[in-house]
Amino acid sequence: MEYDSEEEFDLGDGTAETEACVRCPYCGESVEIALDPGSGEQQEYVEDCEVCCQPWRVSLCYDAEGRAEVSVSILDE
Repeated sequence: MEYDSEEEFDLGDGTAETEACVRCPYCGESVEIALDPGSGEQQEYVEDCEVCCQPWRVSLCYDAEGRAEVSVSILDE
């Protein structure tokens, strides 16, 4: 399926990824986090690690097909 750049991808239509597995930059544990496609194509927010409770900066970007590219970093970076 070819993507038409004039046709905007609706991030809230149920086809976007809603979960991601990330590695905590503090404790190194692998953690699954929920993603909210309805909050926009590009997002940045703070979330705490479920294991060590340290705060991360989460950066999220959805592509036109709804695939999420997620990265987490130490909050102070």
